[in-house]
Amino acid sequence: MCSIFCLTDKAVSSDEAKKAFDKTLSRGPDMSVFEETDDGYVGFHRLAIMGLDEHGMQPFRFKNNFVVCNGELYGFRKEKKILESEGHSFVSGSDCEIILPMYELYGAEMFKRLDAEFACIIYDGDKKKYIAARDPIGIRPLYYGYSEKGGIAFASEPKNLVSVCKGKILPFPPGHYYDGEKFVCYNDITAVNEVICDENAALKGIREKLVAGVKKRLDSDAPLGFLLSGGLDSSLVCAIGRKVAKSPIRTFAVGMDKDAIDLKYARQVADYIGSDHTEIFMTRKEVLDSLETVIEALGTFDITTIRASMGMYLICKKIRETTDIEVLLTGEISDELFGYKYTDFAPSPEAFQAESVKRVSELHMYDVLRADRCISVNSLEARVPFGDLDFVRHVMSIDPKLKMNTHGCGKYILRKAFDGDILPHSILFREKAAFSDAVGHSMVDDLKEYANGLYGDDWKKTAEKYAYHCRPFTKESLLYREIFEKYYPNQAGMIADYWMPNKSWKGCDVNDPSARVLSNYGDSGK
Repeated sequence: MCSIFCLTDKAVSSDEAKKAFDKTLSRGPDMSVFEETDDGYVGFHRLAIMGLDEHGMQPFRFKNNFVVCNGELYGFRKEKKILESEGHSFVSGSDCEIILPMYELYGAEMFKRLDAEFACIIYDGDKKKYIAARDPIGIRPLYYGYSEKGGIAFASEPKNLVSVCKGKILPFPPGHYYDGEKFVCYNDITAVNEVICDENAALKGIREKLVAGVKKRLDSDAPLGFLLSGGLDSSLVCAIGRKVAKSPIRTFAVGMDKDAIDLKYARQVADYIGSDHTEIFMTRKEVLDSLETVIEALGTFDITTIRASMGMYLICKKIRETTDIEVLLTGEISDELFGYKYTDFAPSPEAFQAESVKRVSELHMYDVLRADRCISVNSLEARVPFGDLDFVRHVMSIDPKLKMNTHGCGKYILRKAFDGDILPHSILFREKAAFSDAVGHSMVDDLKEYANGLYGDDWKKTAEKYAYHCRPFTKESLLYREIFEKYYPNQAGMIADYWMPNKSWKGCDVNDPSARVLSNYGDSGK
């Protein structure tokens, strides 16, 4: 990961701006630049992944323009050849160096060409305006706000903006670019042009496009590893990675010290694919001691996101402390595409598809946010194969009848697409608990118990203070909200709502986001 920062006026001093920017130094500890521009400030903290020497440092400049970009541009070598044929030359091995030549050649239309996870800010010196953009899923973070003077400000995280912006700080909309005046949609990843009704075509596309998505994410000049929970999604990413790499990979799993559910399954997968596997155990004390740190890093009050972040934060912290790995492949985004335990209750294929569209559109506020912050706060980079744009477009186009659970097995079409020898059948078709539960049911119980001990019977009166947006509805949610407000006062609007099952569906009107409260939980997580 890297951190980008840009203020388009000087409503605050240089010292104040730099102090705000340095709140995300952990995103890019290798090299840092903070510069005063004619009308504002620009900053870049670098985590060197592609083109590791100083020539890859940003801002990149071309003619009267400059750019800062946090991203991985997976098709950059192809685009680089096109640009070289147009007479452009390059000084680094960084993928992001192609952005300004592409901008000169295509203008803002360039964003449609990018196969990438990215957030960037371009200054067009001839037009004297700033252009910003974010990838269609929002895998790379970008936020914006406005200064006392009305100038727009951009940064990788909201913590960079709380002290320099007036009023609301908001997530930059995924799949959009800002043209200096307004936000323009350049890619709606959830739009379906042609429905895929043929099951064989659907299966073939799932298999081929996910393999391609993993393969392109193995391209790194820095050491690379995999998070392996033992569930379907991460197990597939690891198995494909091992097959494509044609050499042993490094895998990491985390669980509570007394009741980790999925560690044994992660070990089975690691043994099957022959990975160099590491198990990391966490304790109740570590979870509670890390809670405030995690919420500050996340910038959210959402219960699901925080619960699931505890294990991810602690495993990434250990990886950073004990290995040389800087890039981690993860299994996020599969649930939003293929369904959760609660989508078994979808009343129709149309309702299933609408829910998927909603969840994919909001990913940047939940699972994607979790993966980014837990990994980047530990100076690592996340890569998300299930978020590959070609793969997501394909899955969103599959007839939802084929994605619904009509076989008594969630994500059946994904499992069937890889039925063979890539994973043991017992792993490929095993129902999995949610990550926050699978690290050990005791972790969620510990968090609830801790919150219950902090508040008395009048907790609802305290919760009323936060009624301006998403009023806390349990003692646990109140605890998280109070910590959030400490670091992001009056900024709860950055998160749309609590991530909860669709309460309008029969069987989903519950008051806890854990799949454990659903009637179809069954043998999940055993």
